[in-house]
Amino acid sequence: MGKLIARFEITVLIRRETLARTGQDAGTGKPAALLQATGLSRTYRLGAAAVPAVQDVSLSIEGGEFVALQGPSGSGKTTLLNLLGLLDRPDAGTVAIQGEDGESLTENAKSDLRRDRFGFVFQTFNLIPVLSAEENVAYPMVIAGVPDPERRQRAGELLRSVGLGDKAGVRPDLLSGGQRQRVAIARALANRPAIVFADEPTANLDSHTAEEILDLMRTINESSGVAFLFATHDPRVVARARRVILLRDGSVEKDAAS
Repeated sequence: MGKLIARFEITVLIRRETLARTGQDAGTGKPAALLQATGLSRTYRLGAAAVPAVQDVSLSIEGGEFVALQGPSGSGKTTLLNLLGLLDRPDAGTVAIQGEDGESLTENAKSDLRRDRFGFVFQTFNLIPVLSAEENVAYPMVIAGVPDPERRQRAGELLRSVGLGDKAGVRPDLLSGGQRQRVAIARALANRPAIVFADEPTANLDSHTAEEILDLMRTINESSGVAFLFATHDPRVVARARRVILLRDGSVEKDAAS
């Protein structure tokens, strides 16, 4: 793991832009409010039954935080993560991104915001199987219109930063689960986001690999100022978080620094 951290080369690459996107002052490093949720509620229907997944949740996430949404299965973690990441719409309440109401945005504007300011890491990796590791990392930059030479340079730097500089041309089916998750992390950072949303990122990893992935994410957070928000029931994630939000039955039961 020490060698992996030693190869972490993107600190200077993304820190200045991250500070600007999160509203942090480069001199003081003081975080500004990044996400503000107010009265969020979301109910799903299963046949005739109404299932309240999130109930009247209010919270804020600051730039540079490392936060775990913890709770048992069915507590609303993933639903809340999707609402905060503008992947789902609330039945009630609002999500503001640096003061801008997410629900006031058009679907195209939301898509652009997710592309440019959010990163996502999923438990199933969600890599494109026909693309190489480098091409997977570069794909968000293709959508963002980043010129090809810059895409290639940045994708290579990101892969080296997660210890996969020698796997740039390899497709996902020839990578281990841990290597695929590292590619997913590099891809999440491709457009220099202000925050990365991670939904159970250790669920499909063995214990040793999970520890390495979590240490890598914590290092990225500390070195670059990118905020991380996890939906998890993994105690290893909770142990590394600097703040834990405990959910139960769709509501916040506890919100405290760890």
